[in-house]
Amino acid sequence: MHLDPFYPILPDTGWLARLLPQGVKLVQLRIKDQDAETVRAEIDKALALCTAHDCQLVINDYWREAIAAGADFVHLGQEDLAAADLPAIRAAGIKVGISTHSHEELETALAAGADYVALGPIYATTLKKMPWQPQGLPRLAEWRAIVKCPLVAIGGITLERAPVVLAAGADTVAVITDIVTNQDPESRAGNWVAVTQPWRGLSTGFPQG
Repeated sequence: MHLDPFYPILPDTGWLARLLPQGVKLVQLRIKDQDAETVRAEIDKALALCTAHDCQLVINDYWREAIAAGADFVHLGQEDLAAADLPAIRAAGIKVGISTHSHEELETALAAGADYVALGPIYATTLKKMPWQPQGLPRLAEWRAIVKCPLVAIGGITLERAPVVLAAGADTVAVITDIVTNQDPESRAGNWVAVTQPWRGLSTGFPQG
């Protein structure tokens, strides 16, 4: 399985509508603190937007709603994974990405048959308080040697850091703050698409020479 090297994580479909036209080909919809009706409507709209722009959609957390909507990819944190019905998710033909922050969590993710593994935070992040220290590039390279599925790097990754992170072994870089806090997120997304271009179409963390 191949993932696009630029992976924005966005809070609602308004953001998808703004950024998908910039060439985004992989996106996560991470809805927080909304009622079930809103979640279902957002997932349906996100699927339509991603189909129109030939973009892979990943639904964060809401695996039941993803099954009902016919989505084909979900992302689960460790707590979400523990509570999820993996056989039901697999029976629906849905791929699963899983967050990891330690060797123990990596073992859990691999045992669950993760279709991609996310490691974070690579760098310090101000988005939310986390119990984990920055993992750094050496840990990313370590994960690369262990993980046979795509590897997602997340946490404190800026446009300037992206090539270093991809060269260290990540297949894709997940981005939140660098996009959603930018004064011109559309242009910023276009910059991200451009800077990750050397890795586009590759299945490893190394660009073509």
